[in-house]
Amino acid sequence: MWETLLSAFALLLVIEGIAPFLNPAGVRRLLLMINQMDDMALRMAGLVSMLLGLTLLYIVH
Repeated sequence: MWETLLSAFALLLVIEGIAPFLNPAGVRRLLLMINQMDDMALRMAGLVSMLLGLTLLYIVH
């Protein structure tokens, strides 16, 4: 189980690093936009992201 969890975390880090590596200016703009969002909008974005991830896990397994 720990091996799977660590593998998933490593893959997350690789995927998260792609955008800043390829387009650092775009990531800066995106972070500025996120900084201007209110808490509720940011929470909803997080909820949608989690639900999409859970749905994808359900489909894959």
